[in-house]
Amino acid sequence: MIAARNPIANWVRSNREILPPMAVGAALRLLLMIAAFALTGTKVMTQGDTASYLEPGRNLILHGIYTAGGLPEIDRTPGYPIFITLSGMLFGNVLLTVAMQIVVASISLFLVSKIAARAFNGPDGRQTGMAAAWLYAFEPVSICYTVRLLPETLFVMLLLVVIDRLLAFYCNRKLSTLAIAGVSLAVATYVRPVSYYLVFALAAGLALTVPRQRGLRWKAPAVLLLSTLPFLALWQVRNAIETGYNGFSSIVEQNLYFFQSAEVTAELRHISLDDEQAQLGYPDEARYIASHPEQRLWNESQRLHFVHTEAMRVLSKNRWLYFKTHWTGVGIVAFSPCATEFVQLIGAYPSNNQMPRRIINEGILTSLRRTIFLYPGLTLTKALFEVYLVGLYILAIRGVFSKQGKKLAIITLIGIGLYFLIISGGAQAVGRYRLPVEPELCVLAAGGLVSLQRNNKRGRRDFREDLARTVKS
Repeated sequence: MIAARNPIANWVRSNREILPPMAVGAALRLLLMIAAFALTGTKVMTQGDTASYLEPGRNLILHGIYTAGGLPEIDRTPGYPIFITLSGMLFGNVLLTVAMQIVVASISLFLVSKIAARAFNGPDGRQTGMAAAWLYAFEPVSICYTVRLLPETLFVMLLLVVIDRLLAFYCNRKLSTLAIAGVSLAVATYVRPVSYYLVFALAAGLALTVPRQRGLRWKAPAVLLLSTLPFLALWQVRNAIETGYNGFSSIVEQNLYFFQSAEVTAELRHISLDDEQAQLGYPDEARYIASHPEQRLWNESQRLHFVHTEAMRVLSKNRWLYFKTHWTGVGIVAFSPCATEFVQLIGAYPSNNQMPRRIINEGILTSLRRTIFLYPGLTLTKALFEVYLVGLYILAIRGVFSKQGKKLAIITLIGIGLYFLIISGGAQAVGRYRLPVEPELCVLAAGGLVSLQRNNKRGRRDFREDLARTVKS
């Protein structure tokens, strides 16, 4: 009776196998947090985009208005600002917020295990779940970005809820399960707008694959869309009312203008992306107005309309060049080892003045040669991270073709992974954008690893049987 009243004890008893990888994963992230704090303080943990999430979140919690610099905030959606504000940054406690992200990462690890068990059949499912948990526990990009105040860790956890509920729906055919997936996807999109279009891809997939029984062929995509789109529309209505901009996040327009089209223009003019961005007035408003004095009296909506129109004009005139730069970015997202982020946290990264600024401008081979000869320690770290990543890809390919894999689940994992790789390409591409792909990669790689182990055991058994027959004869 007491046990029945203690859900935590019941959960621990029924999930004992997952506790070791969860403990190891949390310990690795905690150790990196302690090491980073001892060596660099909280400077690296909060550098980069972190500041852009702090002000609007603080204003929303304390004053009930989502603003930055006295103006309505439309770059950053409110999901992550609310999270970091409530988890510790309202009082400036960086370590508490990082600790909460470690808890979120631990939940993600548990979900990775569940998803892997759902994606593969029979007794292999449980074994694959454990393998996926161990792979994700040691996944270096997840470890690094759990210790930095950026939205990826929270976003990945919400995305995994979506995937888990989708795979559960394939088994139970309950529309309520699909509704949970849709609401979770909406919440995830409030954390990172990159998943805005994912609902349409998933709805199309459901329409093509769900059985026709009980009208599920149309009900399933309808439920997913209706449980996601109204929540997204609410924020677009808010943006339109507050600023006249009717998009979900204005960061989309800025990336188009200051990165995507700027990279194309830089290639045409044979200058660096940094130089082209400087001429366009990136990254702050003062520089932008200095470059576009005719827009001094324009409102935010008019400026965003201008940058969107101008970017689309450049991209439409140079489609092949844009295609090339976009897929170069996809390659960076897919294969960048992200070792730089790790060594920055522990204060071992060389001066930015000595390192290559952008691989896409200097060239991969030139940047690589320079780094190898000048910084062998950093090169070794990058090599280790890259070996782990390539190993995951190789095992994932084997997992895709595993006989124990459930076809629909495997297709879903591949599709979602490809969505984030493709949409994250372009001149703004960085390795951390691969974070939403890593869980799917670990699940598929776990399937490949278990398949490899099974074949090795079968091979050893066959060898022993052949040897025994030979001895008897």
